[in-house]
Amino acid sequence: MQPLNDSTSDHLYGYLFAHFIGEQKNGEQIYFALSKDGLHWRELNHKQPVLYSTIGECGVRDPFLIRSHDDSRFYLLATDLSIYHRGGWHNTEATVTGSHSIIIWESFDLVNWSEPWKVEVAPKEAGCAWAPEAIYDEENDDFLVFWASSIGTGIHIYASKTRDFRTFTKPELYITRGEDKTIIDTTIIKVKDTYYRASGDGQITIEKSQHLMGDWEVISTLQSLGFGFTGEDVEGPQFFKFNGEDKWGLIVDQYATDKGYLPFITSDIGDTSGSKWQMLKPQAFSFGSLKKRHGTILPITKKEYDEIVAKWG
Repeated sequence: MQPLNDSTSDHLYGYLFAHFIGEQKNGEQIYFALSKDGLHWRELNHKQPVLYSTIGECGVRDPFLIRSHDDSRFYLLATDLSIYHRGGWHNTEATVTGSHSIIIWESFDLVNWSEPWKVEVAPKEAGCAWAPEAIYDEENDDFLVFWASSIGTGIHIYASKTRDFRTFTKPELYITRGEDKTIIDTTIIKVKDTYYRASGDGQITIEKSQHLMGDWEVISTLQSLGFGFTGEDVEGPQFFKFNGEDKWGLIVDQYATDKGYLPFITSDIGDTSGSKWQMLKPQAFSFGSLKKRHGTILPITKKEYDEIVAKWG
């Protein structure tokens, strides 16, 4: 999630959550939920999708919302994959025969959306392109788009650059844990002059760097912070900032126990002791009745919030 300009950040009011709900009919489409505090969510559009993919595999997962650096528009990126249409996870070979493309929508107001388009991003030898995200690169005035692709027996994070989400540079290897190792579900946020990223690599591993394309240092995992969760318990990490506060959230999907999202909050993502991190208890948050799967939280203004309510509330 890239920073807002000063005029927008001063007027932030609530949060928009884009997500999918699972491997059922219409479950792998785009759903929206709203919150005023980032912790208690209500579903929109009578709990039905607000956007449908009618291209590629006609299903999307892992949606990611990003606001353009000049506040003029929004982009929504998603994995081109339908496990439902493939007949379920058994025998799908989704990491071997998966789409090389991601699905993208554009909007100027979060209410009126373009038709989706498909962009091939993965290397030719890859077996899939999963969980795309993007962040604005201030140094180069473009967006870094990154996703997970399987190559051989491993899954790695690849990246490409774009300015318009239509034309992309040649994919490059961005993060790997080894030829036959898996890293997936990377999320990146900038705090002042430092970038932080969290990834699923057997742990939920947090790293930091001064530059998006520079060297990254591993600083912690959810396990080392004292919470006991590894990649066998949770997946799909997602960072977001609480409006008007020096406080950040990290949500993870408790896929192993099917309990839905679990939020952690911190006043310092760079803290390695765990003393500035807190795992919220169930009574402190509510993600609503729909089972929200790997999604994204976007801070929004009062005007944007009200217009979304008027459209889908």
